[in-house]
Amino acid sequence: MSHPSAAIPNPAGVASPGISVHSPAYRWGQLLMGIVCMAMIANLQYGWTLFVNPIADKHGWSRAAIQVAFTIFVLTETWLVPIEGYLVDKFGPRPVVLVGGILCAAGWMINSVADSLALLYVAAAVGGVGAGAVYGTCVGNALKWFPDRRGLAAGLTAAGFGAGSALTIVPISAFIKSDGYEAAFLYFGIGQGLIVFLISWGLTRAPAHPKKSTEISVQQAKRDYSPMEIVRTPVFWVMYAMFVMVAAGGLMATAQLGPIAKDFKIGDTPVNIMGLILPALTFALAIDRVLNGITRPFFGWVSDQIGREPTMFIAFALEAVGILALYHFGQNPIAFVILTGVVFFAWGEIYSLFPSTCADTFGSKYAAANAGMLYTAKGTASLLVPLSSVLATATGSWHSVFIVASVMNAAAALLAWFVLKPMRRKHMNKTE
Repeated sequence: MSHPSAAIPNPAGVASPGISVHSPAYRWGQLLMGIVCMAMIANLQYGWTLFVNPIADKHGWSRAAIQVAFTIFVLTETWLVPIEGYLVDKFGPRPVVLVGGILCAAGWMINSVADSLALLYVAAAVGGVGAGAVYGTCVGNALKWFPDRRGLAAGLTAAGFGAGSALTIVPISAFIKSDGYEAAFLYFGIGQGLIVFLISWGLTRAPAHPKKSTEISVQQAKRDYSPMEIVRTPVFWVMYAMFVMVAAGGLMATAQLGPIAKDFKIGDTPVNIMGLILPALTFALAIDRVLNGITRPFFGWVSDQIGREPTMFIAFALEAVGILALYHFGQNPIAFVILTGVVFFAWGEIYSLFPSTCADTFGSKYAAANAGMLYTAKGTASLLVPLSSVLATATGSWHSVFIVASVMNAAAALLAWFVLKPMRRKHMNKTE
């Protein structure tokens, strides 16, 4: 360990130039710590719905006004990730996750005492910045530590965020009922933030030039592009447009699941699948949590084997078909549950496929900042989701919403195969 060429992390989590001497298992420890951090911030997004009604009951604020806080959270969580990614690339993962954990705790602590909508919105912004710092860092770090398994590593990390709230939803819900939502915000906020804070001390920067593996089966860039360089390349904007199309298409179909189930008159209909009996809508939402987590590492792993664009084509085409099938056959409760599962399974993989494709295309050095630039597409897509309600109201049915969502996914699938694949190959061949 004392060899002069060893990369010894300093207190800021920044490795000195040289060759990493960590054991092969070390990077899996880094990945696991990132997954735990992601699970700890998941409730900031997925647990929010548990607090809306108690807040409304206590203060008399409208649900629409309360949900503005959620919109602020999503925008600050996504749109600031490029800046946070830049800080990760410059200073290493440790300080960014450390501050992110503090901000996540502070956001929920402010929520616990918020007696005005303005303070609720401030708390959302603080929590959003913290969650974005943790999310962007953990995904970026996974991309750097696993150049040979980027799809799988990014997928496992993103799965921590997608499914991480499943373990704590029931305890939080019970705590709200027994001690009030303010206490739940305070104690869970402190607990989640503290765990992220402690884990941050174990995170270290990946080696600048990791040993190339013979197992890598996807083409990767021979040089590193900075964020300012990638925004001047057409290939980045093709990926960005595809990300927006798939994210918006999936969100349009899934965000309105409750109203759709109500209009189909099957939301409360009991469904029996393999002996498990639940109301159709509850069943569908439960499947969302499971499949939305599984799909990220699954399709990420597939993309490591057969390539990014072929995997995108398969997943996005499946999503297009699933959305259409859900509209045509969703009036049947069992079909509603199964097809909802298909839609969720074919949608969540964007959070592993796009970051890994971005790192392959533009290199490892600025992977966190570059993936953050691409991740802002989620924020852009979220702004389009309310249009689905407007479209449904204007046309009097969900038909047009499903058609638009399906077409967007089909277009993204075709773009992946016929536009992105040759464009990316030409871009990377040019640098070799």
